[in-house]
Amino acid sequence: MRKALLFILLLGASTNLLALDLSRLSERDAVSGLKQALKQGAGKAVDKLGKPDGFLGNPRVRIPLPDSLQRADHVLRRFGMGKYTEDLQVSMNRAAELAVPEAKKLLIDAVRHMTVQDAKQILTGGDTAATDYFRRKTAGPLAKKFLPIVRRATEKVQLAQKYDAFASRAARFGLLDRKQANLEEFVTQKALDGLYLMIGDEEKAIRAHPAQQASRLLKKVFSALRH
Repeated sequence: MRKALLFILLLGASTNLLALDLSRLSERDAVSGLKQALKQGAGKAVDKLGKPDGFLGNPRVRIPLPDSLQRADHVLRRFGMGKYTEDLQVSMNRAAELAVPEAKKLLIDAVRHMTVQDAKQILTGGDTAATDYFRRKTAGPLAKKFLPIVRRATEKVQLAQKYDAFASRAARFGLLDRKQANLEEFVTQKALDGLYLMIGDEEKAIRAHPAQQASRLLKKVFSALRH
């Protein structure tokens, strides 16, 4: 049986036991198990975020107002106009929730195109090595494809109208230059940040609790990593 990941022996005595456990796996099993984990983690992250309150109801990924609007937000709230800032923030998060499901295909494509060398680096990396791989491979192209999706989503949630209402009130106090905020680009970047954060959570859970995974191959591969 072809031995997988023997290069681990070069990492020193502290990793010898890990190398011996992984060497019992075929390279095919190791890579297949990792791909299953990546698809599972990405899928769960998308499912958690791509639903009502996926962003808005999660303080860790909830999208705030851009920094350029924060001062206006504080002043409007002082004058009893908090409704406009709240409506705007809700719409931004709703746009992200509508857009995130479209990311799944690109994430799965990144898994399909993963090389054996990529797999080796992920298997022997830190708790978020797979998430870091996703970010390297998908952040640029995903941002380009995400932006028009966010634009369509913002139309559905009437983000432009909410921003106009917010901006018109803020302008009365001389607090806002409309050129300061490109909300679509801001929502796109924050949506991606939240997506990678949630993928990271899923990856950590798989690495920490391999015995709880439904797939026998996932248990086999990630249990070997923990010995």
